Amino acid sequence: MSTVLQTKGLCKTYIVNKRQNNVLKNIDLTINEGEMVAIMGPSGSGKSTLLYCVSGMDRVTAGEVLFGGKDTSKLSEKAMARLRLDEMGFIFQQMYMMKNLSVLDNIILPAVKSKKNTESRKKTEERGRALMRRLGIDDVGGNDINEVSGGQLQRACIARSMINSPKMIFADEPTGALNRSSSDEVMKELISLNNDGTTIMCVTHDPKVAAKCSRVLYIMDGGIVGEKELGHFGGSDTELRSRERDLNNWLMEQGW
Repeated sequence: MSTVLQTKGLCKTYIVNKRQNNVLKNIDLTINEGEMVAIMGPSGSGKSTLLYCVSGMDRVTAGEVLFGGKDTSKLSEKAMARLRLDEMGFIFQQMYMMKNLSVLDNIILPAVKSKKNTESRKKTEERGRALMRRLGIDDVGGNDINEVSGGQLQRACIARSMINSPKMIFADEPTGALNRSSSDEVMKELISLNNDGTTIMCVTHDPKVAAKCSRVLYIMDGGIVGEKELGHFGGSDTELRSRERDLNNWLMEQGW
């Protein structure tokens, strides 16, 4: 199993009012191909900061971030932006999309902007529609983004994250703005992508979401203080209830 993402001694420090705030402290992390890893911890523990640092959306203060064996901390801003566009996918709690574009046009936008994409616009649109069919939203491709539900829009964000066939998807509270039914739908699609081999890192505060991941890392005060191996989720309700009980007991031991 090959390593997709690895950090060595990752630190992130902010200076606020001339005071040093060490948000991440000596993080050593390895995520292998095909894993679905949840990042949990209390508010302010550094969960989202970790996701931003390992995906190159924020620069590390010290340490290394290796993505596909490449040290991203040494890349220029332009090279890092290109790497994010071509080899990473992103899903956020807030469903950022271009208001002047249709749902389909939003989905294919990363492919249109990618220099590695040499196919015709028609072919790109066909791939976008195929992703929409897979996610059950093929009937809203021509809609404006304010004409679809939150669950549909988040599934469109998943389709957009997949359009360039990324090595890894980074999801920051992907179900945080959704009701339970829509949350379950979105997680079903993420699990399906993971079953197909897509590596996923998911920041979440929801144990029900984390219980569907293969591994859970617990962050406290900027450091990884616990790790829980759950293994591959088979999909049954009985298994899910067992995983949720097991995870909740472990989270309580961590001080959740």
